[in-house]
Formats: sequence, C-alpha cells, structure tokens
Amino acid sequence: MIQWILIMVPAVGALALVYALIRSGWIIKQDPGEKEMVEISRHIREGAMAFLVREYRVLSLFVVVVAILLILSNSGILRLVALSFITGALASALAGFIGMRVATAANVRTTQAAKTSLAKALVIAFSGGSVMGLSVVGLGLLGLGSLFWAYVRYLGSDPVTIQQTVLPILSGFSLGASSIALFARVGGGIYTKAADVGADLVGKVEAGIPEDDPRNPAVIADNVGDNVGDVAGMGADLFESYVGSIIGAMVLGATVSVGGGFSGGFVMLPLVLAAVGILVSLVAVFMVRGSEKIKPQTALNISEYGAAILMIILSWFIITRVLPSGTFDSGRMAGLSASGVFIATLFGILAGTLIGLITEYFTSDSKSPAKRVADAASSGSATNIISGLSMGMKSTALPIIVLAGTIMMAYHFAGLYGIAVAALGMLTTIGVQLSVDAFGPIADNAGGIAEMAGLKKSVRKRTDALDAVGNTTAAIGKGFAVGSAALTALALFNAYKTTAGIDQIDLTEPRIMAGLLIGGMLPFLFTSLAMQAVGDAAFSMITEVRRQFREIKGLMAGEAKADFKRCVDISTKAAIRKMVLPGLLAVGVPVLVGFYDPYMLAGVLAGTTVTGVLMAIFMANAGGVWDNAKKYIENGHLGGKGGDAHKASVVGDTVGDPFKDTAGPSLNILIKLMSVVSLVIAPIIT
Repeated sequence: MIQWILIMVPAVGALALVYALIRSGWIIKQDPGEKEMVEISRHIREGAMAFLVREYRVLSLFVVVVAILLILSNSGILRLVALSFITGALASALAGFIGMRVATAANVRTTQAAKTSLAKALVIAFSGGSVMGLSVVGLGLLGLGSLFWAYVRYLGSDPVTIQQTVLPILSGFSLGASSIALFARVGGGIYTKAADVGADLVGKVEAGIPEDDPRNPAVIADNVGDNVGDVAGMGADLFESYVGSIIGAMVLGATVSVGGGFSGGFVMLPLVLAAVGILVSLVAVFMVRGSEKIKPQTALNISEYGAAILMIILSWFIITRVLPSGTFDSGRMAGLSASGVFIATLFGILAGTLIGLITEYFTSDSKSPAKRVADAASSGSATNIISGLSMGMKSTALPIIVLAGTIMMAYHFAGLYGIAVAALGMLTTIGVQLSVDAFGPIADNAGGIAEMAGLKKSVRKRTDALDAVGNTTAAIGKGFAVGSAALTALALFNAYKTTAGIDQIDLTEPRIMAGLLIGGMLPFLFTSLAMQAVGDAAFSMITEVRRQFREIKGLMAGEAKADFKRCVDISTKAAIRKMVLPGLLAVGVPVLVGFYDPYMLAGVLAGTTVTGVLMAIFMANAGGVWDNAKKYIENGHLGGKGGDAHKASVVGDTVGDPFKDTAGPSLNILIKLMSVVSLVIAPIIT
C-alpha cells in the first residue's frame, strides 16, 4: 500500500496543476473589453509583475546564500536539506507567479463580464482565484510527494532511516516555503499599504475625490497592491502552512508506536489526507456555477461548506483504511485508535470553519461590531481608533477559546499526533478556501477598472456586489490563516521537541523563562519593523501624490494623466528594501538561540507562538473592523461619504491598513518559520 501511496500523492498534485493550466487558458480566452479597460489592466499587470520579478531577484540571493551555507556544513543531513530547501522555495515562488499572472488577467475580464451578467463575472473572478488555490496545493503536494518518494527510494525505508534521516531532510522543503512566504507577505504588505494609505489620505480626505478615481496617481499602485498582498502574499502564506502541517504530522507520525513496533501508515496518512483534500477541492470548485437566481455569497458558501462536509465523510474511510487496526501509543498516551485520529481531524476542520465565522462577525459591515466603531467615528478620529482597538482586542477571546478547545480535544483523542492531524484537517480543503480568498482582490480590481474606465453605474453596481463578497471572504480567510498558523506552529513545535529529544519544559528554569520572554517580545519587535516600513513608504507616497496634484496642470480637472509609474516605483523600492530585516530576524534568532541552548529555543518558540497568535488575531480584526466601519458609513449611514464621520473613519481605516494587511498576516508566518527553522537545525544542535 505504501508504494501505491508514494505514486498516487504526486500524481494528484500534478492533476491540480493540470486543472490550473486548463482554467487559466479558459480565462485568457474571455473578452477583455474595450481599449481603455485593457490599458488600465495592462498598467496593473505590469506593475504587479515588475514587483514580483524584483522581489524574486532579492529572494534568489537569499536562497542561494542559505543553500551554500547548508552545503558547506559538516552535517550530511543539512547538505541534503539544501535540495529540499531550494525545491520548496521554487515551488512557493512559482505558485505566487502563476496566481499573479492569472489574477491580473482575470480582473479586466471580470469587469467586461459585469457589463451584462453578475453570474458570469462571478465565474470568471472565482476561476481566477481557483487557479491560485489549486496551484498552491498542487505544487505543495507534488513537491513533497516527489521528494519523499526519492528519499525513501535512495536512502532507505526502514523506520530509523525515515525518522532520523528522511523526514529531517524533507523538512527543508517547508523551510524554503516559509522563507519565501515571509518575505512575500511582508514585502507585499508594505507595497499595498504604502499605496493604499497614500491614495486614501491625499485622494479621499484632502482632495475629496472618489476611490479608484483615475486622477489619483496612487490608484494603479493601490490596485497592484491588492494582487501582491492578497494573491501572491496570501498564496505563499497558506502554501507554507499547508506543507508545514503535512511535515509536522509526518514527523510526529514516525514516533507513533503500534504494539511496540512502527507503522508507516502514520507517516503516510498526512500525505493521503492532503491528496484527497485536493480531489475534494476540485469537486468544490466545480460547484460554483453562475446563476442570476443565486447570490454570489451563497454560491461560494455552498462550495466551501460542501467541501468541508465531504472531507469529513471521506476522512473516516481514509483514516480507518490507512491506519492499522487496534490501538497505538502517541505522545505519552496509550490505547488510542484510528477513530481517535478521525475525531482529532474532525475538530481541526470544524475549528477552521468556526474561526472564520467568528472573524466574519467581528469585521463585517452588517454586524454590530463594525456599526459600533462607525458610531464612534461620529465624535471624531480618536474615538473611532479607540473603539477599533478595543474591538480588535475583544475579538481575540473566542478564537483562542476555539483553538484551546481544539488542542485539548485533539490531544485527548490522539495525543500529539492528534494535534498535528487537527492542523492538517483545517488545511485539507485549502484548495477551495484559497480560491475564495483570491477571488476577493480580483473582484476589487474589477471594480477599480470599472471606475477608472468610466463605465456605467450598472457595471460598478455588479462589481461592488462582488467586492462586498470579496471583503467577507478576505476576513474569513485571514481568520482561517491565523487558526491554521497556530495549530501548524504547535505541530512543528512538538516535532522540534521530538527531534531534539526534549521531553519536558520546566517553566521554573531560568533558561526557559528567559526564552519565553525573548520569544514573547519578538512579535512586537517584528510588528514594529513592519509598521514603520509602511509608515516610511506611505510618507514618500503621500509626498509624491501631493506633488503631482500640485504640479501637473489639468490633473484635477481630468484634462491630464497622472504619472502612475512613479507611484508604483515608490511602493516597489520601499517594499523590497524594508522586507529584509524582518525576514532575517525570523531566520536568525532560532539559529543563534538554538546553538546556544536547545531548551532555551523551546522557550523562545513557546513565547513567540502565544504572543504571535494573539497579536495576529488582534491586528487582523482591528484592521478589518475599521475598514468595514468606513464601508458602513459609505453605504449612506451617519451622513454618508464626505461627512465628518466618514472622514474620521477613513483615518481609522488608514491606521488599520498595516494592521490587517502587513503586520497581522506576517505574524502568522513568523511563528511557523521560527518553528520550522528550529526543526531543521534540531538534529545538529542536540
């Protein structure tokens, strides 16, 4: 059976890539619209790809340097880790590249379709997102499955070799994915928020012109930012969670004892669950069909929840088929069974859905939290900011309770292995979840193109309907990303402890306490660097937009064109320059601390995970509630656009932009990257 699985897993990954290729070809064949629309889309596409190329140039140097250091090490394992590291980095970069290319082609075609049909526009936008979603899972599983097959074939398939050699080497794939993900998230977040802040503060507040107005020099950079942040950035983020959860579960699966012996089923199960998750995602993607009778949100909900239900049903048959019958020992717990593993997986799937719904409640413009923050804007910017901060802090409670309950129940039913498969369960249908997430920026871009091209209000009404759905899916996606990051980081942390031979962590030991404090501090330092980067870049953007409004004659009257390329260049340079230090912090600290004391490193990872998860939830939800409080006012409440409440809400939204789109999402990757770096170096520091 194991040989069959080794062949089947990469084949399913390849199938997902075939779908992505076919679907991208279908999107390209759709009508892109009139000349002016195509020209605007070309500016967005060129800006996005130019940023990606320049970012990948910098990241290629990082990948080469790390690979050389691994090859030059005295450890035979680390030399082979270099191969996995390079493969993981290339797969992550390729997923972002594919997603960006298709998203920037789908945006204008969504706008054109919206001229005649909301249903067709939905299908094109979702199809663009599905290419991103299926590319991520396809490349992830193809890469992991192929490497695992090769390592088992050439290094050996006995239990000791798999546990002590194959899996530590395979973890390099996750290291490569995590490294690219962090830089992509930080760099993309800095880019998009520098442009967004500049466009909003000078365009909306100072000049009083609408969002996506072609007179605003930062508007193209803003639309480019939607792609580099929420397509390439989100894709890299969840790609890294996906492969990290699989590897973490495989490492812990190698330690499971069955009747005093080893069963390869526990190592193979994560790969099989991921493969079946891809097949379920493919089915779910085909569930989204255009119909004027079904609301866009309903169509997407059917796809997402249908995938979750189908995965729950199939998981039972997969787990009972792959795992041996009887009981097994995992993480100092004995007498557990395949049914316990299924229950742990079930809790992971349900937890991801529940955290997404909680996030949607706290950020949706139709729910009371956003309305309360909007009401606070009636008395000024300060009260709006205070209310948003309060709501963001409050929103951490329920997701943390869900995560804590999931961890406890998963451990109760399946030990440490149960926690790992719960993390994987949350990510099994990531193919369709990411498809829905990537749909959001495509719809947002479609609305921007409609506004800049001066299309009829009926077109903008349809794109606004898709954009509203996209805002909801983006909020759910951010909550989903935080939840998966927490469980994945915990699985990787347990894998590090197992590999490093650390049985217990005594909180009364000074080295552990010191590690906890240092780890708890790191998310704050990391956030400071990311926020400051956005502030510096936004200052340059604001200065440039003001200059163009002042110096380009006829711009405000619509008689001259803005210099879009200058603003795109400002965001690009700032993002590339400012993303380096936060990335080096995440990679360097585990190495320095780990070689000093492996136990202290365990304390650092624990501290970073706790504060990082809390900060990520707080920042994502605070930013989301400020954003949707502004949208609530713009929909005609509390004086509508242009009123004092609206101006105050724009300030709050501007503060929240780097919260929800730069620092918050990047923290998800920080906690996972530090854990996977620790896992990679564990064999040589103990």
